[in-house]
Amino acid sequence: MSIICGLPLLECVYCLACARWAWKRCLHTAGHDSETWGLATAEEFEPVPRICRLILAVYEEDLRHPLWAPPGGYGIDPDWVILRKNYEDTHGRAPPYMVYLDHGNVDIVLAFRGLNMARESDYAVLLDNKLGQREFDGGYVHNGLLNAAWWVLDAECEVLRELVEKYPNYTLTFTGHSLGSGVAVLLAMVVVQNRDRLGNIDRKRIRGYAIAPARCMSLNLAVRYADVINSVVLQASSCSSCWMDDFLPRTATPLEDIFKSLFCLPCLLCLRCMKDTCIPEEKKLKDPRRLYAPGRLYHIVERKPFRMGRFPPVVRTAVPVDGRFENIVLSCNATSDHAIIWIEKEAQRALDLMLEKDRIMEIPAKQRMERQKTIAREHSEEYKAALQRAVTLDVPLAYSPSPYGTFNEHEEGENSNSSSGEVPLGSSSKRSKKRESWDDFIKLLFDKDESGHIVLKKSQAGN
Repeated sequence: MSIICGLPLLECVYCLACARWAWKRCLHTAGHDSETWGLATAEEFEPVPRICRLILAVYEEDLRHPLWAPPGGYGIDPDWVILRKNYEDTHGRAPPYMVYLDHGNVDIVLAFRGLNMARESDYAVLLDNKLGQREFDGGYVHNGLLNAAWWVLDAECEVLRELVEKYPNYTLTFTGHSLGSGVAVLLAMVVVQNRDRLGNIDRKRIRGYAIAPARCMSLNLAVRYADVINSVVLQASSCSSCWMDDFLPRTATPLEDIFKSLFCLPCLLCLRCMKDTCIPEEKKLKDPRRLYAPGRLYHIVERKPFRMGRFPPVVRTAVPVDGRFENIVLSCNATSDHAIIWIEKEAQRALDLMLEKDRIMEIPAKQRMERQKTIAREHSEEYKAALQRAVTLDVPLAYSPSPYGTFNEHEEGENSNSSSGEVPLGSSSKRSKKRESWDDFIKLLFDKDESGHIVLKKSQAGN
């Protein structure tokens, strides 16, 4: 009899728990993730709309007669296109891409298109993964995306090398959307590791931009490569009852599971949302196989809770460790703002507002240059703080030394049993278990310049 009476009580407790979870989910908006981040400036955000248009141009068959150009066109000179590769050229090993020599912005750009839902080869790239399957520079990455990145480097190494050597003052930018974003940023990491293949290009010249990024690398890699890689995530709205929050950078569900369940995506997102809500944040951060959106994050926010109508887009930026888009936002249009056309439009609107504000303030050219230096210094300090936060939270291998990437090799005599200088994942070495002194750790990475500002060591900057 007591068991029968206890059942309604358990049901009530269960219903209350579910109601509390649903209430928290409905109150959580995408703007909550970045509300403590700083505002981006026009100088640092300027490349984003231009890069979005370059990605859009990859979809065109003839750039001289474009079919889907946004208002004002792509702003691309077809004569500056070095090469274009379609699915037949890549044999399905990588999504189509284009190499563009942007003389106007002193930039060499390799841009990838996003997922083509009519192409089996794109699904093959996405499905070629298993969490914990592929180690890379002391962390984990998506196996299929990394294989695609290696294929592109092997195919275009000579072309990129010639361009980098011919234009020594140009930056080298890898960018893509959705599926292409994962290939682009992993290609940037591969190039950082193999700079000798591109004529020993300086690390500072290499950039990666992931538009609506796939979660493709472990947390330690996402933080360590934040000086090279940038991710752009859109959260927009058209009214208070219909908002849009990009699902792809938010769900840690393996990409292959998402596309296996493509026809029941809302069910998958809901189940994943419930599961992640029940997992403690600390446990998530200490899982070395959990994949994340890469690098420094730029969040375009247009929605305010319980407010009607659209608002001018605001761009917030940070190198977060915890709170890196870990919550799926329940939305009736969870996939709408994943579209590159919409991201380009809102990114351009955000940039125009920043430039208009600068014009009103009438910032002199000298002060503008000083502000650019200040931005670079603040980014370096924020980057250092993110590394410190990762060490404090004991993120696995957040401070793993590496002959590439962001970290210097072990000093002579340290970990002499390891020829590569890396701590193997899952090892029980004393170094991975003990907490290093943060001051000692910083001395390995940073120096102070003449003005007393924190900067990367010269040996480190060259890696």
